[in-house]
Amino acid sequence: MKLSEREWTVLNALWETDGAELGVLVNKLFETTGWSRNTVLTYLTRMKTKGLVSINKDTYPHIYRATLNRESCRQKERQNFLRSVYSGSAGDLIAAFLKEEPISPEERERLRALLDDMEV
Repeated sequence: MKLSEREWTVLNALWETDGAELGVLVNKLFETTGWSRNTVLTYLTRMKTKGLVSINKDTYPHIYRATLNRESCRQKERQNFLRSVYSGSAGDLIAAFLKEEPISPEERERLRALLDDMEV
């Protein structure tokens, strides 16, 4: 599943709060997005339909939680990006980043150690 930028924004707020009631999420998201209460509720409702968010209606106010963990979402996003932009070639992706952004000697050593550990 590909997440939209706005879905990432909502999920990040849910991960950072470890689940929260609507008012807390509205306040948190308003800081960076300016979204109203209705907008946040609309996103949460749509994301529940997609299986991205759960709503505990046994409590009042209701508690909203992400149903996916952050790292699994990041992993899927990396895989989608790698497939769609670099035809699945991790080497081409890394080479492109290194050509555009120089890395420090420490980062270079960490990268070498990682590659050595992978026995590439």
